[in-house]
Amino acid sequence: MQPISLLVVTGVLFVGSHLLLSHPLRAGLAGRLGERGFQIVYSIVAIATLIMVVQAWRGMPPEPPLWAVGDGLWTVASLLVLFASILFMGSLIGNPALPAPGAEKAAGAPPRGVFAITRHPMMWGFTLWAVAHAMVMPTPGQIILSAIIAFLALVGSAGQDTKKARLMGDAWRGWAARTSFIPYARQVSGQSPWGDAIPRPHALLGGIVLWIAATWAHGALGYMVAGIWRWV
Repeated sequence: MQPISLLVVTGVLFVGSHLLLSHPLRAGLAGRLGERGFQIVYSIVAIATLIMVVQAWRGMPPEPPLWAVGDGLWTVASLLVLFASILFMGSLIGNPALPAPGAEKAAGAPPRGVFAITRHPMMWGFTLWAVAHAMVMPTPGQIILSAIIAFLALVGSAGQDTKKARLMGDAWRGWAARTSFIPYARQVSGQSPWGDAIPRPHALLGGIVLWIAATWAHGALGYMVAGIWRWV
């Protein structure tokens, strides 16, 4: 099998297994295995298919970039990753989408910070991370990998809306009515003030620290030097 075909096939397995186990197969398997047993199976499948994707990506031969990458594109991509890091760190506290106790209480709170930007800040963080990597490493293999990650994040978010509405009922539907799927959609449409969408201190500080650490590790591990380290 050609390397790029292998990457596509493993990507389909990775995305398909996530979506199947998260939605149509979840209830039946959880009923047979119990919630803990299901989580173990889900984790094993997720890790195994992710390893397959990474190995397929690493097995891609050297490819010429599809477009030139200059300092301007690097700057935009670096800022996207910084914003993605802020969204991710902000999503870890008070997120009704997470399977944690207190989700219904969190859904009753006014959306502030990253949740006023989008009700799926974690998944949009993954999506923007993927987009930024495709921008500065525009090879067919990287673009396919980025598309796999972005597709899973956004389709998974849409599926999560449906599942949460079923599990949480009016609590989630009320949360969805006060938030937007697309970042800043409510601010642009005039439904919510821009001031509500200013990330909280823990999201800003945590996102900046994550961004600095991750971009440093990018170069330290032998990949392309990224973020502020390109200019330090």
